[in-house]
Amino acid sequence: MLLVTRPAREAARWVDELRLAGVPATALPLIAIEPLDDPAPLGTARSRIAEFDALMFVSAAAAEHFLSDLDRPLPPGLRCWGTGPGTVRGLREAGVPEQAIDAPPADAPQFDSEQLWRRVAPQVHAGTRVLVVRGGGVDGRPAGRDWLARKIVAAGGRVDEVAAYRRVLPAFGETERGLATEAAAGRATWLFSSSEAIGNLCRLMPALRWQSARAIVTHERIAQAAREAGFARLKVSRPSLAALVASIESFA
Repeated sequence: MLLVTRPAREAARWVDELRLAGVPATALPLIAIEPLDDPAPLGTARSRIAEFDALMFVSAAAAEHFLSDLDRPLPPGLRCWGTGPGTVRGLREAGVPEQAIDAPPADAPQFDSEQLWRRVAPQVHAGTRVLVVRGGGVDGRPAGRDWLARKIVAAGGRVDEVAAYRRVLPAFGETERGLATEAAAGRATWLFSSSEAIGNLCRLMPALRWQSARAIVTHERIAQAAREAGFARLKVSRPSLAALVASIESFA
């Protein structure tokens, strides 16, 4: 059994695709998505989109929450950046034209800010303005890696940030605890696509130890977080269906 730890909506999609590929998978979200307590900064950012040359979305959830209540069309020439296929799909579903989207190519070795920068760096020069749309912490403030923002600023651009939703600990009942306990004993495999999910798991199940657990992670940074949490049986995989299936089979 593969435990998919993405937020509920994305986890459900991954589970469906994995099951169609013959992988027994179930969703065990380790990050919950909730609306902002104070939506005013988000509303302000939406009203100012004409001031920006590009909007960078860190996830499909960021695209959904920012664009779903947008009361105006995207300005002509505005670019929408995404780090991977999930975000690109979210942008398409929100109505962003394909020709306005920039993302790493499908055969990129990783889907991350570094690969996105290789694609969009020619767009950035002195005076370029980019709005980074991301999730916030429990307090609703934007939270996450700032590597791309630093590259933009170094190239002479300017970066603003806004949180489109909050990331919080999920509810963990008897069923969820049972699945986590089984996986800790090596009777299921974890699929981690964020370091935050690993941190949340450790907070939710502080008594468990992970030396016997198996985990597939979608980036080396996430692998490092897993090692620090005590996971010893790890595989790093690209977050494509074929690559994940191959990694799962290699654990057998």
